Amino acid sequence: MKRIFSGVKPTGHLTLGNYLGAVRQWVEVDQHRADALFSVVDLHALTVEHDPARVRRLSRQAATLLLAAGLDPQLCTVFVQSHVDEHARLSYLMECVATDGEMRRMIQYKEKSVRARDTGQGVRLSLLTYPALMAADILAYGTHEVPVGEDQTQHVELARDLAVRFNHRYGHVFTVPKATSPVVAARVMDLQDPMSKMGKSHENQAGIVYLLDDADTVRRKVMRAVTDSGREVVHDREASPGIANLLDLLAAATGGNPIELAGVYESYGSLKKDTAEAVVELLRPVRERHAELAADPGHVDKVLREGAERARGMARPLVDSAYRAIGLLPAV
Repeated sequence: MKRIFSGVKPTGHLTLGNYLGAVRQWVEVDQHRADALFSVVDLHALTVEHDPARVRRLSRQAATLLLAAGLDPQLCTVFVQSHVDEHARLSYLMECVATDGEMRRMIQYKEKSVRARDTGQGVRLSLLTYPALMAADILAYGTHEVPVGEDQTQHVELARDLAVRFNHRYGHVFTVPKATSPVVAARVMDLQDPMSKMGKSHENQAGIVYLLDDADTVRRKVMRAVTDSGREVVHDREASPGIANLLDLLAAATGGNPIELAGVYESYGSLKKDTAEAVVELLRPVRERHAELAADPGHVDKVLREGAERARGMARPLVDSAYRAIGLLPAV
């Protein structure tokens, strides 16, 4: 049976983009077709300046939202990355196999290191080396497939390269994974900047719909979405990116076709209104289920504890094999 691994980083509140771009795929497809692991990758949140209490709070919230969205612990493994020591253990071996040049070529390092320098915070070493940890996240479980968006394929390619290099030098230990494009994913752009992807950490939150936004907030954000100078409702990402984004959202929320939906509307206002209501209804069950789970933190703790135990049972034998293969003396 194929094994899938994917994760979400607790650096901000989860957004509609996270849900439509990844989580819905995990819920509707991946947990049913493979031995799937989904992790809140909290160690990755430490690569930049952060508030420890906020990281803990967002980690719990992210885990609760994954369950609220429909991940079923009976079908898949849901856990927090730092609860499984094998991630950190294998990360160091990946650093010993990777090269400095490979780390510095990572797009996200280039972008985030510039921002860190511009703000006078300095660049943490972990920001440079975290792709090795990401490779460890994937390789520790003998992962076959990693469902990721376009912005993360470079990291999966690095994991593939490190797996092949390790196997060649020290003997076959790792499965060589591949990146897969989500089947049901939608590309969600910022409502105030439709040329940019909707992200958790953007400073201007007016264009970001968060999964826990109440209905009135969702409506307000969608109704204030940036549109275009024209009047015609067309699905053209280059000429009319704001309208195209709204059509994509409406299609993703209703199961429609954005090009066909464009022919239904004669005004931007009616499109915005219908899109807002569709998004409200899409997120309503997630918010309601989150409220139920948040009121029973013991249940969430139990799911995460059992998930970490299962994940640890999968990862430890493989990581132990990697330690032996690379030349480390086994503990007795």
